[in-house]
Amino acid sequence: MSGVTIIAALLETDSDVVAAVPAEQIKAGRLPDSTPLDTLLIRNVSMVEQQMLRRGAVVHTVERIAVTVRAARYASVGAILRLVRAACADKTGTIADFENVAVLTAGTGPDVNGPAHSFERTQDFRVSFDAPA
Repeated sequence: MSGVTIIAALLETDSDVVAAVPAEQIKAGRLPDSTPLDTLLIRNVSMVEQQMLRRGAVVHTVERIAVTVRAARYASVGAILRLVRAACADKTGTIADFENVAVLTAGTGPDVNGPAHSFERTQDFRVSFDAPA
């Protein structure tokens, strides 16, 4: 969940993102079909830890994190995805109490029909950081 925490922190503190999608509409894990639109869903796709023969106090970790936009209008999906990329891409440093963070884009998914005639699309990120072992 660390990559999810990092991406959530970047999105929830970005004024442009929060102007388009209120912070309470930025969720992790799952969205019920009845969730108000427009909203963002943050999920972990995969995680790889650096393999060392002797584990130290921290382990360098790389996670693929997906941010899904669910919107009432098709045009909103693209506009919100641009804000998400601007808020998260190429960020480095200490974020959400994690050290040596680096966030890169990792592809954009296809347009998908969401529930109740909504529209969805996903932006993936490669999030690397040092986590306590």
